[in-house]
Amino acid sequence: MQTREWKRILIPYQQAVEELKVKFKSIRREYRKRNDISPIEFVTGRVKEISSILEKAKKFDIPLNRIEYELEDIAGIRIMCQFVNDIYKVVEIIRNRKDMQIMYEKDYIFNVKESGYRSYHMIIKYPVYTAFGEQYILAELQIRTLAMNFWATIEHSLNYKYKQGIPVEIQSRLKAAADAAFTLDQLVLDIKDEIMDAQKLFEVKSSLVTDITNHILTLISLGRMKEATGFQSDLEAIISDGDILELATLKEKIENAVVLYRGKAFN
Repeated sequence: MQTREWKRILIPYQQAVEELKVKFKSIRREYRKRNDISPIEFVTGRVKEISSILEKAKKFDIPLNRIEYELEDIAGIRIMCQFVNDIYKVVEIIRNRKDMQIMYEKDYIFNVKESGYRSYHMIIKYPVYTAFGEQYILAELQIRTLAMNFWATIEHSLNYKYKQGIPVEIQSRLKAAADAAFTLDQLVLDIKDEIMDAQKLFEVKSSLVTDITNHILTLISLGRMKEATGFQSDLEAIISDGDILELATLKEKIENAVVLYRGKAFN
């Protein structure tokens, strides 16, 4: 198959990866706009390299003219979560969507692989609208915690080095590392409420600081430099030693000031 033909085949997969990344990142933003903790921490995606496609096709005896129909992970999306139970929240979100048809699912968290690999896999059929019409492609979604992803990255590197033939001694240590990573996930889950409270507090503080900073810029645009400088000093003092309540009070004061001086500017 020529390079030009490969480029033609991979275009819809590249488009699908970009669209899916945008959609899952949008879910994360929606949670944050509601001052809620998103089950999605971050999202990555990739289209498989041609060499990897050929290698996998050969391994599973897939004819080149059947690659688009039988190779399920040419397009891959990886969704990272903070907590193990967040993985299943993301799974439910995907199940309830109308733009992603689930072909099948594999729960490697409940059914851990012998190597110690843990992750939740979903194969979806996804519609891509190209210049030449609608095309359905297969994509693999991997949903896992940060600890699971750290371990899987190491395993992938070792598999690449040893060509899927990792020495027994290293396999044993790798399995122990996988179990340790999962233990970490379980320990973190035990203090999830504390972590979420801390993160919500940070989100609220960040939102207040952003709003106050924007209002300071508005005062500057209205020519009220003295007032803007005063509020900036107040903000810096609260960030150093203050709390959320003080930030909220400052926000209310500066909002009132903006209304006052904006009214004067238009009178």
